[in-house]
Amino acid sequence: MLFFRRHFTLLFLLFISANLFSQDVQEIPKLWERVTDLTNTLSTSEKSRIESELANLEQTKGSQIAVLIVPTTEPEPIEDYAIRVAEEWKIGRKGVDDGVILLIAKNDRKLRIEVGYGLEGAVTDAKSRQIIEEYITPAFKQGDFGGGISDGVLAIAQLIAGEELPEPTYNDNSSGDGIDGWFIFVFIAAMIVSATTKKKLGNAKSKGIGSIVAFVGGLLIFGLIGGIGLVFFYLIFSSIGGGRGGGGYYGGGFGGGSSGSSFGGGGFSGGGGSFGGGGASGSW
Repeated sequence: MLFFRRHFTLLFLLFISANLFSQDVQEIPKLWERVTDLTNTLSTSEKSRIESELANLEQTKGSQIAVLIVPTTEPEPIEDYAIRVAEEWKIGRKGVDDGVILLIAKNDRKLRIEVGYGLEGAVTDAKSRQIIEEYITPAFKQGDFGGGISDGVLAIAQLIAGEELPEPTYNDNSSGDGIDGWFIFVFIAAMIVSATTKKKLGNAKSKGIGSIVAFVGGLLIFGLIGGIGLVFFYLIFSSIGGGRGGGGYYGGGFGGGSSGSSFGGGGFSGGGGSFGGGGASGSW
């Protein structure tokens, strides 16, 4: 009986420890854009440039590359965390499995290139390691994270460009430029509706109607976050223009580029690709 109690206690403690450990692993962030930076390492211009490069690859080849920068993957090894990200994000097209994830754990000074099944012949383990050692980590050691990531994803894209893959089947709405256009269209539509109803309904009610137009349009095109974001921008600009009359809404200062960088990622999602652990890890 004593033997049984001791072993039962040991198994119970192991079970509790395993549960506690599993609760401590880092969460996987939601996928909203091609570059997810949880460390605020990249400047707005660096992030926009990299996202543009990745959008261009997706338009021309159909393949998807996503970049994720996190503070740490502890207590998991970066390889385990990377495969969890891959399984949740599902970068790459379903059945083609042509996705790649570049994961950087900044505080750990580690990184990983995770390669989908369909690209393991092009972006091999050896070539992934070469890209890390020759393009990415030298820049990271100099503190140039934007340059290292940009050079790394371009090197990966060059390998993918030489691979025979099915033609892309989606349209320009998957690109940042297409989303920029929709953002501006919905925003201006909300402003026009608000301006045309202001005299009849008053300022408060016209803003309310404009907010509804911005939210519904953003919700249908970008999802919930995009809808909320469009209302936020609409209320800011309508407040600025409110004291200048209806014409103030359309004055200079509204830049399509900046709005695209804020919400361009809202239309991005994985295509259902699968991963099997191919790729390479490194440190700097």
